[in-house]
Amino acid sequence: MSINLVLVYACVVGQCNMKEMIDKTQLAEEKQEFPAFPYEPYSIQIDFMNALYRFLDKGGVSMLESPTGTGKSLSIICSALQWLLDRNEKINNNSGSSDKVVVDGEEEDESEPDWIRNFTVNSHDDAKTNRKSPFRVKKHAKEKRVPQAFSGGDSDARKGEEEVSGEANEQEFCLQEYESEEDYSSSSSSSKRKPLGGGYYTSSEDEEDGKECEEEGGLKVFYCSRTHSQLSQFVKELRKTVFAQKVRVVCLGSRKNMCINEVADVLKLGNVGRINERCLDLQKKKTSLASKKKKNLGTNVKGGRTKSSSCRCPMLRKQSLQREFKAEILQQEAMDIEDLVQLGREMRTCPYYGSRRVAPAADLIILPYQSLLSKSSQESLGLNLKSSVVIIDEAHNLADTLLSMHDAKITMSQLEDVHSSIESYLGRFQNLLGAGNRRYIQTLLILIRALLKPLATTSDSDLNSGNSGPDPSKSKACGGCSMAINDFLFSLNIDNINLVKLLAYIKQSNIIHKVSGYGERVAMLQKDPAAHEEMSKLSSFRAFSDILVALTHNNGDGRIIVSKMSSSTSGQQGGYIKYVMLTGAKLFSEVVDEAHAVVLAGGTLQPIEETRERLFPWLPSNQLQFFSCSHIVPSESIMPVAVSHGPSGLSFDFSHSSRSSTEMIQELGLLMSNLVALVPEGVIVFFSSFEYETQVHTAWTNSGILRRIMKKKRVFREPRRNTEVEAVLRDYKEAIESERGAIMLAVVGGKVSEGINFSDGMCRCVVMVGLPYPSPSDIELLERIKHIEGLGDTESSKPCLTLVDDSYYSGDVREGFGVLRSCRRRGKEYYENLCMKAVNQSIGRAIRHAKDYSAILLVDARYANDPAKRTSHPSSKLPKWIKDHLIYSTKGYGDVHRLLHQFFKHKNVQKSS
Repeated sequence: MSINLVLVYACVVGQCNMKEMIDKTQLAEEKQEFPAFPYEPYSIQIDFMNALYRFLDKGGVSMLESPTGTGKSLSIICSALQWLLDRNEKINNNSGSSDKVVVDGEEEDESEPDWIRNFTVNSHDDAKTNRKSPFRVKKHAKEKRVPQAFSGGDSDARKGEEEVSGEANEQEFCLQEYESEEDYSSSSSSSKRKPLGGGYYTSSEDEEDGKECEEEGGLKVFYCSRTHSQLSQFVKELRKTVFAQKVRVVCLGSRKNMCINEVADVLKLGNVGRINERCLDLQKKKTSLASKKKKNLGTNVKGGRTKSSSCRCPMLRKQSLQREFKAEILQQEAMDIEDLVQLGREMRTCPYYGSRRVAPAADLIILPYQSLLSKSSQESLGLNLKSSVVIIDEAHNLADTLLSMHDAKITMSQLEDVHSSIESYLGRFQNLLGAGNRRYIQTLLILIRALLKPLATTSDSDLNSGNSGPDPSKSKACGGCSMAINDFLFSLNIDNINLVKLLAYIKQSNIIHKVSGYGERVAMLQKDPAAHEEMSKLSSFRAFSDILVALTHNNGDGRIIVSKMSSSTSGQQGGYIKYVMLTGAKLFSEVVDEAHAVVLAGGTLQPIEETRERLFPWLPSNQLQFFSCSHIVPSESIMPVAVSHGPSGLSFDFSHSSRSSTEMIQELGLLMSNLVALVPEGVIVFFSSFEYETQVHTAWTNSGILRRIMKKKRVFREPRRNTEVEAVLRDYKEAIESERGAIMLAVVGGKVSEGINFSDGMCRCVVMVGLPYPSPSDIELLERIKHIEGLGDTESSKPCLTLVDDSYYSGDVREGFGVLRSCRRRGKEYYENLCMKAVNQSIGRAIRHAKDYSAILLVDARYANDPAKRTSHPSSKLPKWIKDHLIYSTKGYGDVHRLLHQFFKHKNVQKSS
């Protein structure tokens, strides 16, 4: 029977593969049609859509580069979703002649008797139920005498209500008896075990919904980008096509963007981690203090009806509304995050969890990077990437984004917070805890004390100097120490602790919520003003858990950075321990191995070899599918100029050593004073950092230059808080529409530089001030540079860098430049690529469609140097559509002024005609 099944399956698969090969050959010879494209597509858009369609048919990893403003999002939509419909049609046609059914993900012959299939299913179920639990209830545990504080029956009347609401209810924080699987397997006890449970709200209705969802759905397209604004823009483009009604679409967002619980003030917590913790806390099966008083004291406590198993979040109490929310989404056309939030408010149900319910049934799932690239997020969202298509847009910094998602950091104050909480908990419950719990808790305390040692001042810490590896306690003040994981563990004498078992204990025992919950109860009874900071304790425990996970990684996957406490003008700066992930290949392979096709798309993806080496080094260069196209804008609509000198003749040099000089800032101010009188409508100026922008703005204000600029145009500044950007942009747009014009002082890498379109009058000139190299004083950056410098090299040929020997780094810029100078090729290229990718993203904001026009000024003498005389020139990494038309050299600012005057005069004539 099973042999016949395999043969049938092999024949069917062989026929499908042959058909796919024929289809691919036809696609290579004939261009695919994309009737859903809402306009007459340009030739480069047709080429892009055909390339994407072929790549999806072939599967594997591919990269598609299309300049910003060329309709990339619309091309992705029309090609990927057309392929999805075509593929589903082929699958349906092929499955029509098949006599197979699917049971638990395995294909079976429908001609088999029911009892055979049922036997197989039951076997699977039995295997699932045989999973061991580390929790046990021993027979003698019932005979253990519980102290008076836990009985709640004979409390002294003089203690009254306070004792009942305090100690009488502390039993819920006591941990269950714990034994690891190894301990359990060696035990002869046959007692029953308590089920695992995190104490979160569930219902039978909810479980039924989950079962329904598992049965739904099929082949999916996952589209992800960096920010919620980029995802909303994608949905707007999707609505321009028929696919908005043809395919089932859902947007997944963060709690911070989708929470509508105004009663609990969840969003006022601000921090994403604390918002997540608060949300989960509100779903616990927890009886309110008032109902406990009513139950224990028999008093008439006024209030609403409360069930002990009821979810405390009002937006999740009625599961029927969640089902209605799901049905509503599937009936309507594509909705973005804002639409989902509005629908949730109208229906009085949670849009965050409501949208998650839709995902299994959706054809297109739109979500942020973090939700797709993190394995834990995939699991919590219930996402299954198997045989699906993953499209990652704005992938120019994908490798660094992926790595930063897996970094872990814990501060000295967080470690102290965790230590005091566990110590307090152990002191209260020590006599009630079993040997297993006591042993693990003592191990936790030993580990935390060891981690605190290197963060103490030199006089307070004296680690064993006999240990191999550097001593993190002797790092320079205000600086840091970089170490391999094993060296770090050895230096602290904690290499003998089984961190994997310890993490299993933390997860399975639910100790984090037990300890933090007990701390909250104590603080509340003592009327501690810090009682509201329970979420802060949870955040500390999460940070501790994350750093433990990091310490279980392979020794070469990342580095440990220890930064000691230091003094500054703003007061004491606490030390911290941080794990920096350095290799993303293993992380990205988890996505590639599951999906049918993974597509990286963006406006500036080159150099592609660096991306390949960092994310999928196992893939040979000749097997990486790559497509790149030019811009749709004609050459006469852009004027890129390298501005080497200012109006007074001073050479522009915005390198780290020169940019803060008064003369340089004043010369830049003179340049802007001339530009605002010459350039119509909007001007955007990009600075390397918020700190430098503030320095320039202050200097211009004091010198009177800002006042001169404001006589011609209104001046706006990009706010540091993302929540304030929208209001500033709205005012900026209104100022331009009032025909007075405006100038925006923005920052490279900020909200304005990525994902926001400044088409037409919003940006007639973009000014890039200097080359925005990241600070070489950043020890994390230097660790990445060192790692990349060694990629592809054998052990014998790896370069010897000044920081490779685990020496200590004081944060001095000169030391950072020393590391860069010692790089031979890859590390230095990576550093330059970081800079130029940021430049390309920023200047790409200006041109957004074929009839748009803009001047692009690259203000620094380094842009103007002859590229033929240098092996590595900044202009060589500019997009081809800019590089081919860049005016490298001028005789002085007079030439720049004349070129700008002619450019805008010509465009005004065209506009009037």
